[in-house]
Amino acid sequence: MKIDLASATDMLLAGQPLCDDELLLQLDGCGLRLRSNSAALVEKLRGYFAHVAVDQASPDLEVVAIEQAPPDLGIEFVDWKREPGKSGRKDSYYDLDGARLVRKVRTGMVFLQREGTCIAAGPCLQYDNQVINFINAQYMNWLQNRGWLICHAAGLVTDRGAFGIAGFSGGGKSTLMLHLMEHDEVAYLTNDRLFIKREGEVTNAVGIPKLPRVNPGTIVHNPRLHSLISAEERERLLGLPQEELWHLEDKYDVLMEPVYGAGRIVTSAPLSGFLILNWQRDAEEEITLSRIDIGERRELLQALMKSPGPFYQYPDGRFFDDTTALDEAPYLDVLSGVAIYEASGRIDFGQMTGLCLSEIME
Repeated sequence: MKIDLASATDMLLAGQPLCDDELLLQLDGCGLRLRSNSAALVEKLRGYFAHVAVDQASPDLEVVAIEQAPPDLGIEFVDWKREPGKSGRKDSYYDLDGARLVRKVRTGMVFLQREGTCIAAGPCLQYDNQVINFINAQYMNWLQNRGWLICHAAGLVTDRGAFGIAGFSGGGKSTLMLHLMEHDEVAYLTNDRLFIKREGEVTNAVGIPKLPRVNPGTIVHNPRLHSLISAEERERLLGLPQEELWHLEDKYDVLMEPVYGAGRIVTSAPLSGFLILNWQRDAEEEITLSRIDIGERRELLQALMKSPGPFYQYPDGRFFDDTTALDEAPYLDVLSGVAIYEASGRIDFGQMTGLCLSEIME
């Protein structure tokens, strides 16, 4: 069966009236408006986006979220190819004229991505994190269409500027970032989507309003995060073998300002340094921190570069394809002049935190 844009739009909107309440976000030069048929969803997302929510804005982007059962559009979606190191089916897509439908395989949520109004449809309240990601995808498109490069990296800020943390899958960049947030002079920029752009003689960094999502292995060893789970659950988790706990996937959002204090989130800063975590859990060697020339260590650049993903729409209306190879050249150009460090040896978050504060972020 085939479907056109008008039919897909009608099926996703499902004739649902939108509530009067709406969410307005101001995202470092970009305004976004969210409307929904669910006042509860709008209120829930207002809490999540509290640090960028505003009362008035001129929206550049608009998202409509429709709370309903998982939509059945009667079409055959195509699986989106996963990135190296990732397995299982996550996203599937169906291209229309000037638009793309993306279906989340696990949850059945369906998204319509097109210039103008974008739609999220399905059990939005249950899977609000996917709505949050869709909202952020619109801002990421806006940034990339203005020359910003996407990095798979966390970002922090001190009075010296922004500092990126990248690493291969499961490398612990979010855990290290939260260790560094224990220090009052460090502010939060972004969890795992950092955008960089050369502007004149300066390379700038921008974060997206996506809060850290941490696994139980991070929570049980960080006293500040213990409130995210019950004491009984923490005791149960501590009884698991370390290898099992390390690989346990069950994400929890960390609301940064309630946890770390007001004013601990910033949205942009000049980029002063980058750390690439190339350490190993089973290594016996002590941690080594070395400044590197990323042009001579192209294999480490792979930890930093990030695919734009199925929601990315070029300015001319085309969509990113999952067979498109990422180009190293723009990253090398933007990062030239930025101090880049490699951490190797065994994983030790306490020691690495000290090294970051004394040798990279000082």
